[in-house]
Amino acid sequence: MKIVILGAGALGSLFGAHLARAGEDVTLIARAARAESIQEHGVTITGLANVTVPVPVTARPQELRQADVLLLTVKTYDMEMALESVAHLQVDSVLSVQNGLIKNEQLARRFGWERTLGAAAHISAEVLPTGAVRFTANEWFSIGELPEGVSARVEAVVAALARAGIRAEASAQIASVEWTKYVVNISWMALSALSRLETYRMFKHPDLAWVAAKLTREVAQIPAELGIPLLDKGVFGAKTLSEVPFEAAVANFRQVGERLEAQGATTHKVSILQDLERGRRLEFEAMFGYAVRLGAELGVSLPTVEICYRLIKGVAESMR
Repeated sequence: MKIVILGAGALGSLFGAHLARAGEDVTLIARAARAESIQEHGVTITGLANVTVPVPVTARPQELRQADVLLLTVKTYDMEMALESVAHLQVDSVLSVQNGLIKNEQLARRFGWERTLGAAAHISAEVLPTGAVRFTANEWFSIGELPEGVSARVEAVVAALARAGIRAEASAQIASVEWTKYVVNISWMALSALSRLETYRMFKHPDLAWVAAKLTREVAQIPAELGIPLLDKGVFGAKTLSEVPFEAAVANFRQVGERLEAQGATTHKVSILQDLERGRRLEFEAMFGYAVRLGAELGVSLPTVEICYRLIKGVAESMR
């Protein structure tokens, strides 16, 4: 199976290194400076794994002609330009681990719904100033046919990732998995960007946990309106958070913070905070703008989400 990964940031480099180490036919597409670094030094992973792996990489996607699987790991604001760079590529399956839900529509417009797979992951990594990738969470990487179901091609991709050491799984309810992650991710990303605290610290605080519960329950109205059931999946317990009494939802978030602290995950920061600290662009439109716009279309009120959206948008645009 020939796998092309578009984007050599934290997750792209992480997946590329693991797949290459497992002997898979994988190629990274990276910007010129990153490609040159990988060609010279390979990809170094620290944290949950400690390896340096030579990985095939190119800064010229036009040189690639075909792939069984195209995996996108670029930031959401780079999506359209990234897709343009691989418009010529003949692919059998395409999927994205980006934040948010608009990614599937973008992939389908370019490659067709018949080639687009749903995907969501709870895998965390960070590119360090040295260029190495710190691997901090390997919980799950769910893949499935849209809107539902599992196929031979899904199982083949999952098997390749699993052989490489990534906790991949086939999901017959991928739309539910994607919405489950998105509903809770809204709170993780909003509080991270606005508080600038480590993940465990922000969830432990009673007032910030209150805001997290408010955000999650507001966004949970959207999949309910669309008829998509939420799940309880790891720390993304969206179903419970949307159904229990509000104070119980607040307590649930505080428990997440306490568990992270007990596990020693005191340095974990959500990706949007990593970007903020480095002066990079923020993924506010794909995450918060999307929810606000879809809520308006469906007649669902999201006042807390909209306030956070405008605050983060203001911060991001002022930075630029």
